[in-house]
Amino acid sequence: MALDRRTGSIRHHRFHDLPALLRHGDLLVANDTRVLPARLFARVSDPGRRGGPERAAAEREVEVLLLREEPAAGPARIWSALAKPAKALKPGARLSFPDPTYRATVLGSGERGVRHIEFVAARSEAPRFESWLARVGHVPLPPYIDRPDEPEDRERYQTIFARDLGSVAAPTAALHFTQGSVRALRERGVGMAFLTLHVGAGTFRPVAGEHPEEHTLDPEAYRVSGETAAALKEARARGGRVIAVGTTSVRALESWARDGEPTEGAWRDTSLLIVPPFEFKVVDGMITNFHLPRSSLLMLVCALAGRDAVLHAYGVAVAEGYRFYSYGDAMLVT
Repeated sequence: MALDRRTGSIRHHRFHDLPALLRHGDLLVANDTRVLPARLFARVSDPGRRGGPERAAAEREVEVLLLREEPAAGPARIWSALAKPAKALKPGARLSFPDPTYRATVLGSGERGVRHIEFVAARSEAPRFESWLARVGHVPLPPYIDRPDEPEDRERYQTIFARDLGSVAAPTAALHFTQGSVRALRERGVGMAFLTLHVGAGTFRPVAGEHPEEHTLDPEAYRVSGETAAALKEARARGGRVIAVGTTSVRALESWARDGEPTEGAWRDTSLLIVPPFEFKVVDGMITNFHLPRSSLLMLVCALAGRDAVLHAYGVAVAEGYRFYSYGDAMLVT
């Protein structure tokens, strides 16, 4: 679907029509984050049990979703995580995994049920944590996909731009792209640039209150390289539009515009919430999927294209049989 945010007009296309819908000199900016195998299954033991039958009875299965790595001194790796059941991960609880190369201990709790977990290698010659995680971790598929992850999901739930490991969900607007579509865009004279924003689970937390502007987003790490900053300035100088690929790219670009340019390659955190009304400093348009009601993602699209225009477009999408969610269809807003 192509939505003109000035006129509200709607046109229906296939994604391979995208080059014809953009102009020579436009710049597409995509998120090159890569999804972690962030879902772990472990047994957790109560630190109060000394051993024997009582300890065995105290052990239970737990599912852990890694969210982001936190600063740590020394060789230990500390991660913020969610757990199911959360009450099983009390401070001091120990986690064991099918591959015992690494063991873990719960250090404490944070907001919204987050746990801080320390991972330590069981032996000095252990492989890197990332190699171990690749063996034992599972792809954190969206919860509405009601099946276990499969080996094919390790690439199927990645975009063709995926490079920098750190997300718990794919920036799904970019799943539509193929190498062929990128070549066609370049032949059209449309530029491509990249940034990184590591997507966290909080992005998908529903907006619960009646005042969307009071909703809060968990911090997510992002960076915009000097090369991309230069591409943005060049696009502006030649009169091209900046088209963000996905809501994560929108938030990173608008955060960058407000935070100022950091030292090249530096990471920053953003909790930027984009709801109407919002003054966009960088983004002229976007490619996005169709989102759930009461989500910060849908509100971001409304901030760019206008609430009434977007809700009308969603009504048309339902009537025309468009697919929603992560593997659904795309909308181009210009």
